Amino acid sequence: MQNSENIIKQLEKRLANFTSDASLKNVGVVQKNTDGVIVASGLSKAMMGELVAFENNAKGVILNLDEDSVSIILLDQATDIKEGDSVKTTGVLLSIEASEELLGRVVNPLGLPLDGKPKIKKGKAMPLERIAAGVVQREPVSTPLKTGIKAIDAMIPIGRGQRELIIGDRGIGKTAVAIDTIINQKQVAKQKGQKGVICVYVAIGQKQSTVAQVIEKLKETGALEYTIVVVASASHPASLQYLAPYAGVSIAEYFMEKGQDVLVVYDDLTKHAWAYRQISLILRRPAGREAYPGDIFYLHSKLLERAVKMNKENGGGSITALPIIETQANDLSAYIPTNVISITDGQIFFQTDLFYSGNRPAIDASNSVSRVGGAAQTPAIKSIAGKMRLELAQFSNLAAFAQFGSELDEATANQLERGKRTIEILKQSQYSPLSEALEYLSIWLVTSGSLDNIAVEKVLEFEGKYHDFMNRKYPKIIDELSEGKKASEELIKKMEKTVTEFKKTFS
Repeated sequence: MQNSENIIKQLEKRLANFTSDASLKNVGVVQKNTDGVIVASGLSKAMMGELVAFENNAKGVILNLDEDSVSIILLDQATDIKEGDSVKTTGVLLSIEASEELLGRVVNPLGLPLDGKPKIKKGKAMPLERIAAGVVQREPVSTPLKTGIKAIDAMIPIGRGQRELIIGDRGIGKTAVAIDTIINQKQVAKQKGQKGVICVYVAIGQKQSTVAQVIEKLKETGALEYTIVVVASASHPASLQYLAPYAGVSIAEYFMEKGQDVLVVYDDLTKHAWAYRQISLILRRPAGREAYPGDIFYLHSKLLERAVKMNKENGGGSITALPIIETQANDLSAYIPTNVISITDGQIFFQTDLFYSGNRPAIDASNSVSRVGGAAQTPAIKSIAGKMRLELAQFSNLAAFAQFGSELDEATANQLERGKRTIEILKQSQYSPLSEALEYLSIWLVTSGSLDNIAVEKVLEFEGKYHDFMNRKYPKIIDELSEGKKASEELIKKMEKTVTEFKKTFS
């Protein structure tokens, strides 16, 4: 009798040990492996977004919780996982280690280096999924994020904490504008009283050769020092392409919490949507419009809502988001473009016809808008930008009217000529962002009529040489304009004298 009682006690003890061990590890069994999506049973205590480990040390993240199974997307190319293999939960939500060591580095969405340099030492674990800051923690966007591109800073200004969409067809300069903005932050940081901006460039589904060119250009210009590049290229699994933008914004939040301003470029969210559609179809989620699952809107909104300008009580940092969306044949009414347009605070629309007619950057001012507007401009730029935008709008109307070939009065003819020079002055070479003072001078030249007697084809040459002349002979005027204050009448008179002096030497 005593022996049987001892046996029962031992069995109970072993059972208790087994159950406590199982509850800690929560071990399950792989049911099937389909294109990098694992269906497993037995993980009763699994959480959405939790990291899981397989017996061959491969990692995955839970994306579906069904009644008697879970769906896991693999984070690496583990093709040898088969039916019957064990899988266990880790109790850890997917996160990325963020620290200052990431500056100047190229990493994948899990924080693993792709630049051949040593692994990043432990930093702060930043969860990839996070609820965006609430209204009470935010403040209105009021500080400009200077892009160094005349057309944007004057007509479609971007503020720190804003979400401004860059949209247009393939290969017409969308990425170039984003890279120019990153490069421009170097000269912004040098200006008196200006805080430097840390940049995060997220490449999603790009060719590796394209990403390598971008990294090389950032190195060349010295911009890589304050930039982190997160790469999930076309050769990476769809799961990493899906996670890439969340990894980018999580790194940005690490610096924002320290009170710093951060710029995040998502290049591009069209390929991100493709990756998610691929995963969703394998997860057997119902397809909706254009075969995208219905939650694609939520996916991008929860990402872009994390762009924020925090108030002083919460550190005063900011995250500015520049998502890029690729259209086909300038179709803004497709599903993903309309989704992201409705989430963001404005869009910069790139027009194919403008690009091929030589207007670069090929920004269509009539379809582009910034909902932050003048609040994200310095008084100096604001004082001259309004006049230029009005002149451009009048020019486009008059140009359409003049096509009928009717005789034009002198005032209308002059207005058309001024418009041609305005369009010419807004042209800008790639990878050559301008300081605010030089942008001001360029716009002032055309709005003040100083270019009216310069041939249209000579306008850009005049502008470049005039900038050099001002930097060399009148650096005090440049310094005064760099302060961002509205130019006084005395300063404008000095500028008019410099133009008269320069025109004598310009041939």
